[in-house]
Amino acid sequence: MEKLIQITSGRGPLECQWVVARVLKTFLEEAKQNTIEYEIIHRENGDENLTLKSVTVLLTGKDLTPFLKNWLGSVCWIGKSTFRKQHKRSNWFIGIFELENVKMIDFNEKDIRFQTARSQGSGGQNVNKVNTAVRATHIPTKETVFVQDSRSQLENKKLSISRLKEKVTAVYIQQLERKLKETWALHMQVERGNPVRTFSGTDFKKNYEDKTFKKQRNALKNDLKNYKNDLN
Repeated sequence: MEKLIQITSGRGPLECQWVVARVLKTFLEEAKQNTIEYEIIHRENGDENLTLKSVTVLLTGKDLTPFLKNWLGSVCWIGKSTFRKQHKRSNWFIGIFELENVKMIDFNEKDIRFQTARSQGSGGQNVNKVNTAVRATHIPTKETVFVQDSRSQLENKKLSISRLKEKVTAVYIQQLERKLKETWALHMQVERGNPVRTFSGTDFKKNYEDKTFKKQRNALKNDLKNYKNDLN
């Protein structure tokens, strides 16, 4: 099972872009814990470092429904702005949606047709008399590359596969970007007041855990103090 998931700040401000980046990290950590494979297909960087306007993730797993049930919808972060200290707002919302009806391009080397030709130099002169150049065509998409970098036909064939895959992937990304524009309305449908997940604090954890051991040290000091008093 595969699903495309988009995490977006919508039209939200810089704070929401920061939340997208933090949610992405938590989202991927939980996916890994649930033995779900993921691949980041597309991302749009935010206006500041370590922020994201949106990111699209491809999830692969046996049953993604239980995992996504706890994520799809709006996500709320409760906290003071890390960019505008005096800002009064403390609730920031982002959206997580499933992108449906987006056809994935399955790149398979079996779908490539190879043709050989003589490498050509400037002015149409033959670089050599052997057919070392390779033209590779991806039959499903009809995308084509021509490679003559090496005097070895085998090396040119390897390069043609790599470059053709990049070209086909680029076409897919363009299609995906068009789909994202078509679904931009989703960005405006981020529900406020009914989030599926809520986080708080800059540590972005549901339950804050004191890792400084300050409380434990103070407790030990008090125990020792009481022990000395008991001896006296």
